[in-house]
Amino acid sequence: MAKMMYRDAVRNTIFQEMKRDDSVVVLGEDVVGGMGTDGGPEAIGGIWSTSTGLFAEFGADRVIDTPISESAIVGAAGGLALSGKRPIAELMFADFIGVSLDQIWNQIAKFRYMFGGKSRCPAIIRMVYGAGYNAAAQHSQSPHAILTGMPGLKVVMPTTPADVAGLLRQAIRTDDPVIFMEHKALYGVQGEVPDDPDFTIPFGHARLTRAGEDVTIVATGMMVGMAEQAADTLAEDGIGADVIDLRSTSPLDEEAILDSVEVTGRLVVVDEAPPRCSLATDIAALVAEKAFASLKAPVQMVTAPHTPIPFARELESAYLPNPDKVEAAVRKALSYN
Repeated sequence: MAKMMYRDAVRNTIFQEMKRDDSVVVLGEDVVGGMGTDGGPEAIGGIWSTSTGLFAEFGADRVIDTPISESAIVGAAGGLALSGKRPIAELMFADFIGVSLDQIWNQIAKFRYMFGGKSRCPAIIRMVYGAGYNAAAQHSQSPHAILTGMPGLKVVMPTTPADVAGLLRQAIRTDDPVIFMEHKALYGVQGEVPDDPDFTIPFGHARLTRAGEDVTIVATGMMVGMAEQAADTLAEDGIGADVIDLRSTSPLDEEAILDSVEVTGRLVVVDEAPPRCSLATDIAALVAEKAFASLKAPVQMVTAPHTPIPFARELESAYLPNPDKVEAAVRKALSYN
């Protein structure tokens, strides 16, 4: 297996799929990476370097720079998908989905249903989310709960380079719209990626990264690493934790969560977003409804506070979940007899 960074897994998978399928096109702000600058195409490589080299290989008909207009990017992706293409639209920051919600929520998510199943909409909306870069309140948010709550969308949140490759390839080959969320703080993470050009990971299959019988910790994206660090520390005291990386929030692998809680009797959900109406509360409600009899302690949630994200480095650090907060939540759950 090849070892590569998270961002390279994104770029390589798109490159391979564009070579395999002529209907795959890429569009978004600065995906050409320098168009209009003195250096010309590829001079910059895009701000996240996830589309570098695509324009040189596939040209302007398949790698399309757009104006700074998320509503236009997403709307064009929907139209391309209905016309037989497989568009991959890129939003630099997930924070700006607000101006494209009509295209996502009222159009792309509903096409199959509005047309009686006679149409398909294989559009992928890639978006970069998450805090940790001191990018302030409008460039650091995690809006996955909003999107997860929209029927008709698949919402994917890969944690490792291998999962990026398997899930993104699955998304590109899927006939329904997919929201593909990439955490900006994970782009430099390295890991092994299978060489198989047909390697895919089906949606709705969580990944068990640690195994233990005392507590279940559920997380996504950047939060998975924090949960793993907490689990490793707790293991030194003989406390065993199941750590579940959801991979996708819609569909959600309910079975993985419920099966684990039935064994451990304790649940800690780690979510980077604020707590109200969040993924954390959704999972807590799921377990309360379907595994209440198995619980030995109240569900613990480790989330950001219900406030905008601070700009100052120290305040942002205090705002985010971390391994110490996860460990404390586990110990609180274990304090109930």
